[in-house]
Amino acid sequence: MWTNFFIATTGASAALAGLVIVAISVNIARILEFPHLPARSAATIARLILILASSTAALIPEPNYALGVEITVFTVAAWWLEIRSNRRAFRAHAEIGRPRFEAMLEALLGEVQLLPFLVGAMLLVASRPSGYYCIAAGVIAVFLFSTLNVWVLLVEILR
Repeated sequence: MWTNFFIATTGASAALAGLVIVAISVNIARILEFPHLPARSAATIARLILILASSTAALIPEPNYALGVEITVFTVAAWWLEIRSNRRAFRAHAEIGRPRFEAMLEALLGEVQLLPFLVGAMLLVASRPSGYYCIAAGVIAVFLFSTLNVWVLLVEILR
């Protein structure tokens, strides 16, 4: 039932991760001028790679609990980069006078994207197939907010 979804998300996440990498390489000099943007870029790529790794793992015939363990590991790795990005965002607030609201919103949106993966993975570890729905919600959230980040890295950075 979920095979088509994970096939589609594997390709879409790989394409979007590539777009983010191109956006970073095109505007690397400008991105490096802002202390929070390199970490934000890394967190965006990590979230897309989380989808790629989770979707690829979901295509492997294995028990739900094994997939849940794998997605937990992938999510923890992405969360580490997210926390690093959030720390840089709050430091940028102090260093360059970035509005605290922007840093808080960026941190909140980053955490909200990863939480469904963790909840879904825990449900799969408990052999509850409803975990797939949580992971699907996380995939959709990452696609939406990563597109916003790509916009910032491609367009807003040049303003």
